[in-house]
Amino acid sequence: MSTSATSATGGFVVVALILVLAGCRAEPDAPQFPDAGRDVAPIVSDRFSTEDARDRVGEANEVMRLAGVRPGMFVADIGAGEGYYTVRLSPLVGPRGRVLAQDIVSRTRDRLAARIEEERLDNVAVLLGKPDNPMLPRASLDRIFLVHMYHEVTEPYAFLWHLRDGLKKDGLVVVVDADRSVKQHGMPPRLLMCEFAALGMIPVDVARLADGEAYFVAFKAKRPRPAPEAIKPCATA
Repeated sequence: MSTSATSATGGFVVVALILVLAGCRAEPDAPQFPDAGRDVAPIVSDRFSTEDARDRVGEANEVMRLAGVRPGMFVADIGAGEGYYTVRLSPLVGPRGRVLAQDIVSRTRDRLAARIEEERLDNVAVLLGKPDNPMLPRASLDRIFLVHMYHEVTEPYAFLWHLRDGLKKDGLVVVVDADRSVKQHGMPPRLLMCEFAALGMIPVDVARLADGEAYFVAFKAKRPRPAPEAIKPCATA
């Protein structure tokens, strides 16, 4: 068997393993979570902007630097879309690292999987998640990226409750969003921090990005995860 064929086989093994691990975590009785209690932006496209335009702004490099991504890390790109961050995280974590690219739209997941195979990114696995559960392997990730997508999460408390389960002990959830209303496809920072705090996650780093409107927040699980029925939703105006 050729080296390239062996490498491709290894990539498929990683995908299959993650799917099995995610399937094992299915819960027979779904817990009850608070409603969003706020606007939720619709998913209008799997493309935030053209990749050339995003590269000119330099957001990805800035975000990955602020997030402290290093070779050998295991990271997740949630709501990966066409894979803009995925394909840039792959060389950064290197052959000993892994990137889990997740989306909840099956056709988007399939297009992303085809891109990953075409570009031979053997350290990337692609996963189909659920709107209320990203289906992450337990305690496996150093960084979880939510880039320009959190305002589209329909059930934020359920989503975050499941998502923090995928973090390693010192792992971080990295959010990038625009400082504007949810209806305008943004997320006011104070509301973001309130919703994360409801799940015991506290900001450890905050920065305004170069374009002036987008911001970066890194969260760490500092407090115990509450039971679903004990979550106190954020008040909205």
